Amino acid sequence: MNARAERALRRVIVTADDFGLALPVNEAVERAHREGVLTAASLMVAAPAAADAVARARALPTLRVGLHVVVVDGTPLLPPEQIPDLVDARGMFGADLAGAGVRYFFVPGIRRQLEAEIRAQFAAFAASGLAFDHVNAQCHMHLHPTVFGIMVKVAREYGSPPMRIPYEPFAASWRATHDARGLRFANAYLLAPWLALMKLRLRAAGIAHNDRVFGLGDSGHMTAARVRALLGELEPGVTEVFFHPATSHWDGMTDALSRYRLEDEFDALLDPGVARALGEPGVERIAFSDLTAARA
Repeated sequence: MNARAERALRRVIVTADDFGLALPVNEAVERAHREGVLTAASLMVAAPAAADAVARARALPTLRVGLHVVVVDGTPLLPPEQIPDLVDARGMFGADLAGAGVRYFFVPGIRRQLEAEIRAQFAAFAASGLAFDHVNAQCHMHLHPTVFGIMVKVAREYGSPPMRIPYEPFAASWRATHDARGLRFANAYLLAPWLALMKLRLRAAGIAHNDRVFGLGDSGHMTAARVRALLGELEPGVTEVFFHPATSHWDGMTDALSRYRLEDEFDALLDPGVARALGEPGVERIAFSDLTAARA
């Protein structure tokens, strides 16, 4: 491939978040990889169905798996007495992202607890025997400077796996969907200075990353029709398209997640039209670890 063709190539990473959260999620990940277009999944190592997810991943050697770091809205790996400033009375991470963000900045000693929890999650992933394809965070919490700094530090000790940059281009996502204009504008432009700095820091640390994502303004609503429209807006470079699929809802899921169209997102990963869009000339479906291999 000549240099001009290389620059024009549209590389796409298709990822499922929340691998290990529940059996319907794990079932969707396995089927979407076997029968559909799913490239990779992001594993929550402390989630209730994490062991089942690891077993499925070991039986699917072509499925790439990364670490989905959880420091909000989920289950910690460490016991509450080791991270008292991170968890609520139930020993869980709370779902108040803004409140957590403020605490992570200002509570004395909380950075040590965050680093201990994040290190424990990296170590648990490594102990699974799975290769790190990538790293990202629940609710994109690696946008928080404290969390991001710790994740970069620890990632370098585990081979510097690539990291998600949650930048969704406003014009492309708006043309594809014509909804949520304010949210899309805020995601694209208000975060732009920090996202640019994140990219610089990742490059300085030798950590690869994607150029952009689709799925940020449409989390929980990545239907087949919406995904086909978004894929029609692909640009040269590396685009991650991420999903939250499940084969069904389940008892005990959070109110926020219960409002997601999880089954529709699963169907989108099996949709023939989505597969055709990803098979067009000039489009290449890859994984995050392919970025590291290409750079080596």
